[in-house]
Amino acid sequence: MTEPPLTRRSRWWAGLSMRARLLWGILLPVGLVVAVNTVSLYRESLKAADVAYDRTLLASAKAIGELLGVEGAGDDARLVAAVPYAALEAFETDSRSRLYFKVLGFKGEMVSGYDDLPVWQGKLPDQGAYPALVDFYDARYQGEPVRMAVLVQPVAGTTGMGLATIQVAETLDLRRSLARQLLLHTLWRQAALLAVIAIVVWAVVQRATRPVRELSTALQARDADDLSALQAPDLPTELKPLIVATNDALARQARLLEHQKRFVRDASHQLRTPLAVLKVQVQSARQGDVEPLQALAEIDTTVARATQLANQMLALARAEQMRQQGEAMPVQDWAEIVRAVALDLAPLIAKQGLDFDIHTAPAAIESHEWALRELTRNLLHNAIQHTPAGGRLGIALTVGDGWATLVIADGGPGLTPAQQQRLFLPFAAGDSGKGSGLGLAICQALVHSLGGQIELLNRDEGGRVAGLDAQVRLPLSGAGRAGGAGPR
Repeated sequence: MTEPPLTRRSRWWAGLSMRARLLWGILLPVGLVVAVNTVSLYRESLKAADVAYDRTLLASAKAIGELLGVEGAGDDARLVAAVPYAALEAFETDSRSRLYFKVLGFKGEMVSGYDDLPVWQGKLPDQGAYPALVDFYDARYQGEPVRMAVLVQPVAGTTGMGLATIQVAETLDLRRSLARQLLLHTLWRQAALLAVIAIVVWAVVQRATRPVRELSTALQARDADDLSALQAPDLPTELKPLIVATNDALARQARLLEHQKRFVRDASHQLRTPLAVLKVQVQSARQGDVEPLQALAEIDTTVARATQLANQMLALARAEQMRQQGEAMPVQDWAEIVRAVALDLAPLIAKQGLDFDIHTAPAAIESHEWALRELTRNLLHNAIQHTPAGGRLGIALTVGDGWATLVIADGGPGLTPAQQQRLFLPFAAGDSGKGSGLGLAICQALVHSLGGQIELLNRDEGGRVAGLDAQVRLPLSGAGRAGGAGPR
């Protein structure tokens, strides 16, 4: 299938260098202007030549008029002329032009000259360039173009008078030669101007793009793992936003690569222990050191912990990826998700015998459902683990000022300031030693990816710590994100 011309031109233009684009972009319109100006100049040159040489034609016609006389009287008066061709030689500039003439009498009769010269069919202009009854126009004679001058000349004699019509024609070779000469002189100057423009554009682009070429050379010489910021202080102002955007992309790639390295390092370190324990338990079961049912129970517990750890690490990696990409997300009702998570964890709440209370208001959040579910589940599961049996556990989801605020209040011992900072780090478990230490790290990563804030605040009652409030604030849909603000 033949490629459309527009597509071919687009691909051709896209393949050009900056220097070629500037040259085409400047020289093409300038060349078109020169072409239009050339046509206009040639026409103006012809007009100027006509004005200059029409004066010669008029002088020729007047010279012929001086050689006319009248014979007879009254109605019998007639025009007589004895005009030798030598009378026009003085008005011939050179051999490139030829003059022809024709004289008509008082009644339009042929008197002298070339009989086949075309008869004048026009009329005298109301106001001409010369103080004479003369008309100038273009015509053809003997197959070639000529310039014609028609002079209506009063002729008087001793016996009578009348109006004679004198026609003088000149070939256009000399006029066109003069116009072409004027045109060529101008074209040489315009060609020189185009050459100067091309040289200046080439030199300026060559100098202006030198920092770009140097930057390209530096990039090619870089190591594959070098993601440091580019340094290009000599770049033009127009290209600095490109460097800023490139450095920003390199910084994001560096953070993503560092996150991947950390994930692989942490995964290999954290999974090594449960896998080693699992291997020992299997060996003990094979050797008969423990009862089969007890061995299976221990293996099941180890597998469950390893599975939970792997799932949490994948959730942490997914949250970090979502934060890095900043992709558009659907709108979810956080209240429905909070109630669904509370229903899923109801058996644990009932097992602890907790005094549970929940209040929610509809809250539209731009997020993936799994992210809000993972965030709520981790916070609520931590609260259930750290609340003593028979204690109080409350969930409140409120909306106001463009924010949705979730507060999960447990009845645990609270946290010291050092613990509050440390528990947001991966694999930093509390003093109880419960869990893998990834729950709060996942929560913080998810909250930051959604442009929200998370806090862990001790709740004081009567001068003592009565529990811990996990507070999360997320922007409502349409209110804009908070730019990934961290804990306050």
